[in-house]
Amino acid sequence: MEFIIKFAQAHETFRVAEIQALAEVEAVNLEIVHYENDSPLCIVRLESPEHAARLVRRSILAQSIHQLYGSGDTLAQLHDNLRNLDSSVWKQYEQSSFKFVIDSYQGSRPNAKRLELINSFSYLPLKGKIQMSKPDEIFTVFDIWPFDSVPMGIENPTKIFLGRYIANSSRDVVLKFDLKKRHYISTTSMDSELALITANIALAAPGKIFYDPFVGTGSFPVACAHFGAMAWGSDIDGRSIRGEGDGKCLVSNFEQYSLLGRLGDAFAADITNSPIQPGRRIWDGIVCDPPYGVREGLRVLGVRDPEKTPWVIEKGIQLASSPDFIPPKKPYSFFAILDDILEFAAQTLVDGGRLSFWMPTANEEDQQIPPPTHPRLETISICIQSFNRCKYISNS
Repeated sequence: MEFIIKFAQAHETFRVAEIQALAEVEAVNLEIVHYENDSPLCIVRLESPEHAARLVRRSILAQSIHQLYGSGDTLAQLHDNLRNLDSSVWKQYEQSSFKFVIDSYQGSRPNAKRLELINSFSYLPLKGKIQMSKPDEIFTVFDIWPFDSVPMGIENPTKIFLGRYIANSSRDVVLKFDLKKRHYISTTSMDSELALITANIALAAPGKIFYDPFVGTGSFPVACAHFGAMAWGSDIDGRSIRGEGDGKCLVSNFEQYSLLGRLGDAFAADITNSPIQPGRRIWDGIVCDPPYGVREGLRVLGVRDPEKTPWVIEKGIQLASSPDFIPPKKPYSFFAILDDILEFAAQTLVDGGRLSFWMPTANEEDQQIPPPTHPRLETISICIQSFNRCKYISNS
């Protein structure tokens, strides 16, 4: 059976990666029949409407899914396709209340033309009551128009579809987790929508353990916990975990969303000096946004030259157990930390686990930065957020 996924107008390069990940999470067989980044519609093949509803129920980028009944380059072609359908297709909806809606992309019709379009489907064997509020069935006419069709006065779309509404997604949770409403954030807190998308692509789900080695204020662990995973995190600066006082800390973010039961713990460490033993495969997923750029210069635990500053090391040994102790840090290469992240993932991910991380697409001289690779990890997807020149990479 074929279905139409209607996507939101955001993060186009993430759409397929998210929907393919959700097919794996929900254990449904998904085949993408047709998709283009410049269209909000994706045609997919699934086994049943029940599988369709499961596929999008926790999607952030999808808005809804609809069973596809016909399509055409013109309205006449669409009607021809619908007339050729077996009559049994409509039998189960024959006495159901229903309504028709029109969903146009890059174009529009005057109200008179919209009514004329809806009335053109009067030949369908739908004998139930037309009901505008909470009908049993909603039939949607999707049409795709050329770019700038309104100012150019284009009168007809280039593609038209008819679908029956199946289910909505979870896109509304983006507002729930909006950073503007969150109790504790910093300048580097990941956007809530992108954190939720990252958690989906990383396959966060109940019964899984996820870890963020650059946890900060907890954007990624909160998103993973929302989808049922047990969340852990660490940060080189324990102050970002402990927070600002007055109850504003990483833990308070979990409390705000009633997710405290899904927070494993958060601890001070950096990935080059991690207490997690190499070879212990404990994480189902690792999600992170490593520090880069001017705002968050990359540092790791240590001193530049131990031989020249032995007293710094000695002081650290004496005061390490003090809750107020701030360990010394030294500059570190961003490319080195990427290699360290991949090696850490290869050592600690379970089989089939995913590492999902963000990185810049170019340096300050606008030179392209290639995505890192590891012989024991397979690249699943690379998604680009062009506005911020960031690249999202998922490995397994």
